[in-house]
Amino acid sequence: MAPNTARPDFSSLGELNVVSNPSGGHASPSEVMYPGGPQTDGGLLAPGDPMPENAGPGGRRPEWLKVRIGAGSTYAGTKRVLRSEALNTVCEEARCPNIGECWALGTATFMILGSVCTRNCGFCAIDTGRPPVTDHDEPRRVAEATKLMGLQHVVVTMVARDDLPDGGARMVAETIRQIRLENPSTSIEVLISDLNGRPDDIRTVVEAQPDILNHNVETVPRLQKPVRRRARWDRSVSVLTHSRAVATEIGFDAMVTKTGMMLGLGESWDEIIEAMRLLREADVDVLTIGQYLRPSAKHLPLVKYYTPAEFMSLRRTGKEMGFRHVQSGPLVRSSYHAAEQVPGRETAAAV
Repeated sequence: MAPNTARPDFSSLGELNVVSNPSGGHASPSEVMYPGGPQTDGGLLAPGDPMPENAGPGGRRPEWLKVRIGAGSTYAGTKRVLRSEALNTVCEEARCPNIGECWALGTATFMILGSVCTRNCGFCAIDTGRPPVTDHDEPRRVAEATKLMGLQHVVVTMVARDDLPDGGARMVAETIRQIRLENPSTSIEVLISDLNGRPDDIRTVVEAQPDILNHNVETVPRLQKPVRRRARWDRSVSVLTHSRAVATEIGFDAMVTKTGMMLGLGESWDEIIEAMRLLREADVDVLTIGQYLRPSAKHLPLVKYYTPAEFMSLRRTGKEMGFRHVQSGPLVRSSYHAAEQVPGRETAAAV
């Protein structure tokens, strides 16, 4: 049966709020990501910016974009381990709104190859510049932290390292190997850069056999240039398709391919559906869809807040298209509930 790709009519539903606040323990993302408390859109509206569609009173983020501040012994323990091993996390560097939930659950996404990226994408909060000298002991420390935290599933991402001949592929592969040695029962996901589309470097990563190979297209094809200034849609898709081919060649058919998109940058509903269709045609297994939240007034402006119902509709459409798993929701990020996407660990995930 063909998926229903028509834009849904949510006008009869009224204002949607999927976040309960029984004890006053929630806060807006601006309180988590930007010290000083919430202002209009977290203080991120620049003079002349249009008011984002679906904004709350005074232009503030809608009620459904509220998150719980991290607390408790598990959250503190996670932070302590990361500091003791001198490791970076994308949770902090990219100012993820789910840091409280994930750290309180004892999970984190390690970011290797430093915290300085060689690219300057229009949406990203990670620092751009000349990266420091590569720390070749980092894979061992990631494996040690994985053991200390007792992780059953670990996500390893990276900054883009166009300054390195292999783009950092060997470091990603070595991190996978070190985690396997120290934590043989832990499943591993890697979220890699496009490695400039080089087949040999993609092969280096895949031959280390991550359970999930993730590379994000980030947005629809039309918006690639302003959103990802040094990336291309076709090259990103080729990373995923070539990874699949290499995995099949080496007899590692169980490897899952995954990608993600942000919404709210000015794409149309039809463009979202078409992008999903193209990704399914590329045999991508897992798709994550979340709301773009502007890191600062220097980043790309936010055009629209999508409602929880719209995200739910996209999840249903994606499942009808044949994706193995679709994680779609306002606060979904690429690594959110990542363990659910490992073969054999599927659960009925909420959107």
